[in-house]
Amino acid sequence: MTDILQGPDAVDQLRREAVKLKKINAALMSRVERSMDQQLNAFSLFETAIALDHKVRDRTHQLREALHSVERANEGLYRAKQQAEAASSLKSSVLISVTHDLLQPLNAARLTLSALTEMMESQEAGLLIDQADRSLLMLEDLLRSLLEIAKLDAGALKPDVRAIALAPLFEQLRNEFEPVAARQGLSLRIRTSPRAVRSDAMMLRRILQNLLANAIRYTRNGGVVMGCRLRGDHICIQVSDTGPGIAQAQQQAIFREFQRGEATATDQAGFGLGLSIVRRFATVLGHEVRLSSQVGRGSTFTLELEPADLAEVSDEVHEVKLAERRYSGLEGAKILLIENDPNGSEAMAALLEGWGCDVATTRSAADALLRLSELGGAPDAVIADLHLDHGESGLSAIADVRQHLKLDTPAMIITADYSEKAAKDASRHGLEVLKKPIKPAEMRALLSFLLS
Repeated sequence: MTDILQGPDAVDQLRREAVKLKKINAALMSRVERSMDQQLNAFSLFETAIALDHKVRDRTHQLREALHSVERANEGLYRAKQQAEAASSLKSSVLISVTHDLLQPLNAARLTLSALTEMMESQEAGLLIDQADRSLLMLEDLLRSLLEIAKLDAGALKPDVRAIALAPLFEQLRNEFEPVAARQGLSLRIRTSPRAVRSDAMMLRRILQNLLANAIRYTRNGGVVMGCRLRGDHICIQVSDTGPGIAQAQQQAIFREFQRGEATATDQAGFGLGLSIVRRFATVLGHEVRLSSQVGRGSTFTLELEPADLAEVSDEVHEVKLAERRYSGLEGAKILLIENDPNGSEAMAALLEGWGCDVATTRSAADALLRLSELGGAPDAVIADLHLDHGESGLSAIADVRQHLKLDTPAMIITADYSEKAAKDASRHGLEVLKKPIKPAEMRALLSFLLS
């Protein structure tokens, strides 16, 4: 036992060993605690990851459902858009077709009235016929307006923008509207211009026709003035009247369909389509239309166009001025009429016979050739409807007649087809075209020209 430490040295050594053991114990405990914390943190992270994974799955599912809903909605919208376009196309096609068909009996009615006018000697009967003719003229204007709107909506009316000289256009409008203004006791001044503009000839003419007709219709006293001026980089054509004026609140509404004002006592109110067509045509052409008006003082419509060089004006299309042609005698002229509409054929024959013509009525090229064989002689002129039965064309019928006769017989096309294609087809065959409803004076002037 003598080796056992005793005394203060032994106590110090024991204390040192105890301190050392405490440090080792503390280090071990710290390591164990850190390990526990890491395990707890790892477990917590694992739980968090699982929770986030569930959330991501939920959000992905929700997003997928939302995308499916959007796709279903888009499919529904696409189908609705297709149905709307199909319905609009069908509506426009039906309207174009119906309008074309309505023009046929209207043409027959006006021709019949013209023939009846030449037979009647009573002044009272003449007044009644004139009243009926004006009513038919209003119906014709409505049908043409509806046809133009339908063609625009269907995309069938495409502008042919080119350089157009204003002077001949203004002259034609003066000849057309001076009698109308005079009948209402109004003055009409159309100031001609040496300038040219870029536009579609048919659409521009229709815009100015509608503006002039509208101004004359609603003006009671005074008159109407049309002219143009250069304003900046544009040419402005202005139509001014001394009519009742239009209140500020109504100045946009009058450009909508079937919006109309109060007509004069000597004229009847229109159908409210003229200014709608003005706005539609101007929009298609990129022209701006402005209105300045004061109630009680009148209105001014301004059409703003892009100027063009007169040297660019094409002289390929030559408009025959029927008003300048002199009538020649039609007595004894042999006319071959190819018309599939019985009423129109009968009315046309009555009109031509009233002018002293000898008329042979037929319905097709085969019928015409058979009739020629029976007559044993060549006609002086051929008048053919553009669209005959069973898809047959009046152009081919005229060609067959000329080939049969081995003569370049004078001929013309009559049609209720206002399309650009119809006009170009006839032009390629070198034939003049009269649009239904046919104006008797225009028909007589053209026929006289062909026979001369």
